[in-house]
Amino acid sequence: MAQQFFARRLITALALTGLTLGVQAANLTVGYQTGIDPSKVPQADGVYEKAIGEKIDWRRFNSGPEVVTAIASGDVQIGNLGSSPLAAAASRKLPIVAFIVSAQINSAEALVVRNGSGIDNPQQLVGKTIATPFVSTSHYSLLGALKHWGLEGKVKVVNLQPAEIAAAWKRGDIDGAFVWSPALGEIRKTGKTLTDAAQVGQWGAPTFEVWVARKDYADKHPQVIAQFAKVTLDAFADYARNKAAWTVDSEQVQKIAKLTGSNAADVPDLLAGSTYPDASAQASSALLDGGTAQSIAKTAEFLKEQGKLEAVLPDYAPYVSAKFVQ
Repeated sequence: MAQQFFARRLITALALTGLTLGVQAANLTVGYQTGIDPSKVPQADGVYEKAIGEKIDWRRFNSGPEVVTAIASGDVQIGNLGSSPLAAAASRKLPIVAFIVSAQINSAEALVVRNGSGIDNPQQLVGKTIATPFVSTSHYSLLGALKHWGLEGKVKVVNLQPAEIAAAWKRGDIDGAFVWSPALGEIRKTGKTLTDAAQVGQWGAPTFEVWVARKDYADKHPQVIAQFAKVTLDAFADYARNKAAWTVDSEQVQKIAKLTGSNAADVPDLLAGSTYPDASAQASSALLDGGTAQSIAKTAEFLKEQGKLEAVLPDYAPYVSAKFVQ
């Protein structure tokens, strides 16, 4: 049933691709999510607008598939996606290009089980109900963990958005969840972590986040994409230089908490839960100049193996570009 829902959701997200490819908004519209990363600070401060020289309509989405739908319809020109929805979208030939790796996910996404659920080890997940947003990086990590533990088909996996996960957790409707902030910070208060994206990555299913642009928009406005990338990388560099100063009471953390709806007390640890590649790393063969496309291919192959994709492409290089960060 979960696989059928996944397929229907993916098809819905991508069905508009060929119908509305030429649609463009009057102003630049950027789709973002609630994941914690340093670029939320310049977003809050209006730095992107100043660098690009035009108004930006920032739209908040609950998950990557929602961003994919908006990009496919033409409502959004630039969007933030995880590696799993990116692989799914590229496999369906949605004309997008990933131009910056916004986070290499480690402990920023995790599988947390509720206190009192009777789960102390992975084998006790059998027959339990675990929630995650379908087609997301957390969903991909959960599938990778279940495969590693030999629990495929033995756990009830349900599709809930982060806010729905927090509510279901409080009601006791679910036994656990694989999710990101701010829901992750909330459920950790009354639960314990079984594994996280970093460990699942070591088991062969790494996850990351990217900024993508519609190819038609990127072709017409390469300087806009380059400036967007520069502001993002500047934020990463500032965090790397001054990480110790990004405390609970700092302006940076307060701005991130307000923008994402997270508890400020959780933000420093959540920031530390991902790696934010600098400019040289972005343009290297490990990432945008080859490695990212290879990772997308591996993700697509895994999703196909899990019955979540019908086919994979022979080459994902056309969906990644290093030229905007150089």
